[in-house]
Amino acid sequence: MTRHHLKISIGIFLAMLFAVITVHAAPEAADPAKEHANELFKWINFAIVAAALFWLFGKVLPPKFRANAANISSAIAKATTAKTEAYRLLREAEEKLKHLEREVTQLRATAKQEAEAEANRIRNAARADAQKIGVAAQSEIAAAERAARLELKAIAANLAVDGAESLLARQLTPQGQEALVSAFVKGLAGRPN
Repeated sequence: MTRHHLKISIGIFLAMLFAVITVHAAPEAADPAKEHANELFKWINFAIVAAALFWLFGKVLPPKFRANAANISSAIAKATTAKTEAYRLLREAEEKLKHLEREVTQLRATAKQEAEAEANRIRNAARADAQKIGVAAQSEIAAAERAARLELKAIAANLAVDGAESLLARQLTPQGQEALVSAFVKGLAGRPN
């Protein structure tokens, strides 16, 4: 019961109580005319209270009760809709929970496969990089080897020239030089131009 209905009920109760108290509180009249007037006042008072109650119960309260019933009916309909929606959501949640373990297992399997694929990709990339580094190192070693051979040949040639020079310097005496020059000149003279 709402506060408004409680106030109306209390008002009706107080009005009836007032009517009863007024009827019983009136002093006993010794005079039959006063008694008759008193009796008439009681009936008029009763008629006023009865009319007020009839008007209250007949005109004022039914629309309020109908509005309250409509509000209650609407609230019940909303509550029923909300309850149906809540049950639907609960069933969906339960259904998802049933499949949750399978989904978690699938996610773990997918994550494991992806991790393995990534590890393989990294291994393959490392192998490819190692091969590239190996090829580059082989190329550098071969280039260094060629450079070292060329340098060795140059050193050997320089040593041979130096050795030959020193040998020639020791063996080539002024008489040997003259014999060599004359042999060269004879070789030139015997050649046709």
